[in-house]
Amino acid sequence: MENLDVLIRQQQLIKKGSTIVVGVSGGPDSLALLHMLYKQKKKLHLNVVAAHVDHMFRGEQSQAEMDFVISFCNEREITCEARQIDVKAYAKANQLSSQVAARECRYEFFKEVLDKYQSTYLALGHHGDDQIETILMRLVRGNIGEALAGIKRIRPFHHGHIIRPMLDFSKNQILHYCDKNNLMPRFDPSNESTDYTRNRFRKYVLPFIKQENPLVHEKFQYFSETLLEDETYLHALTEKHMNTVIKRKEKFAVEIDIKAFLSLPLPLQRRGIKLILNYLYVNIPSSLSSIHIESLQSLLSQDHPSGSLDYPGGLKVIKSYQTCLFTFEHDEFKEYCYVLEIPSVVTLPNGYSISCHAAQNIQNVKKGNDFFLLSKKDLSEPLIVRTRKQGDKIKLKGMNGRKKVKDIFIDEKIPLYSRNSWPIVEDGKGNILWIPGLKKSSLETENVNEDGWIVLEFRS
Repeated sequence: MENLDVLIRQQQLIKKGSTIVVGVSGGPDSLALLHMLYKQKKKLHLNVVAAHVDHMFRGEQSQAEMDFVISFCNEREITCEARQIDVKAYAKANQLSSQVAARECRYEFFKEVLDKYQSTYLALGHHGDDQIETILMRLVRGNIGEALAGIKRIRPFHHGHIIRPMLDFSKNQILHYCDKNNLMPRFDPSNESTDYTRNRFRKYVLPFIKQENPLVHEKFQYFSETLLEDETYLHALTEKHMNTVIKRKEKFAVEIDIKAFLSLPLPLQRRGIKLILNYLYVNIPSSLSSIHIESLQSLLSQDHPSGSLDYPGGLKVIKSYQTCLFTFEHDEFKEYCYVLEIPSVVTLPNGYSISCHAAQNIQNVKKGNDFFLLSKKDLSEPLIVRTRKQGDKIKLKGMNGRKKVKDIFIDEKIPLYSRNSWPIVEDGKGNILWIPGLKKSSLETENVNEDGWIVLEFRS
């Protein structure tokens, strides 16, 4: 541990001449880190700032820990920023658990200190034993991919990075360092409580593993680093292939082509799903696990043309024929009904548009289901663009009788989630003239001898 400067240079963690903010609780891990960086400040030309938060959970005891950190820094002329925060009140006001609230308050304070000292480095005291616990907890919880790599040695934070220089060291090495340098750290009694998952792993699982191999923390750190390298490569590969899979990408919705997705190798499928979830979720819910990935792969692979899954946080996954939609917006659909003036352009809630204008002839008008031609003599105003209604029927061009709009959607394999928002155009008599992009009614005529036309165009 005395060769921290060598490790920092090897890992390229800190640039010489930098200001380092160190999160210090007063416990052995953070105190050892602060002391080591303090000892290296001349060699590495560092400016070291300690940042301490009293979460006010333990009254006078936590107050005493804050006083200890301030005193420790004063004795060594280390700049110290300390603050008391009523985390219980914050947790209550924001309906958070005490642990989540404490973390949010702590990291907001760290950001303030980083800004105050124009620092881009926040150093934290996580060590090799923490790494073992984190990886095992995530493995048991069902995390996959990059999450299994545990604690990153360096990761982006605020306007810079969080660095963890001590991941190569065990807890015993840190305690020995504290004894050797007479640091006299404080110990939080809550770290002994088995109410917390991490503490149970620390108390019951870690001793057994260390008995098998005292240097197991080095093996876990090697696993973490190599897994991150593999994941970085596979992530880039997945992004490349998913560009051919994703049909539509919006802020709250992603639509994929199922056939193209299933053609990918399974490792890329799993990572492709993760890529979509990381895009849609602001914060990935802790309840999201490998089970959700497996259930989606099963849904997409089965022969049934439709199905859906409910993911945490209100995300809905809907399979319909050869498309699959990930969306938060499924409950927000509203019926619409617009009058289509002549001329005008109506933009629909799903982003599609229908334009309408008058024309003297149709010699240069494009044909196809994205266009509808109506003779002025057949026009019955007002023209209406609306969502479908139960029992809607249309008299199709070139066919006898009428056909249900519902059956047309099925025949055309329109996804279930698109049908409610698909536009229907009807005239003033209530006749359905056109299902844009799909089918036309018998009221369309292409008799070029007609004098005067209404031209409708659908743009998706």
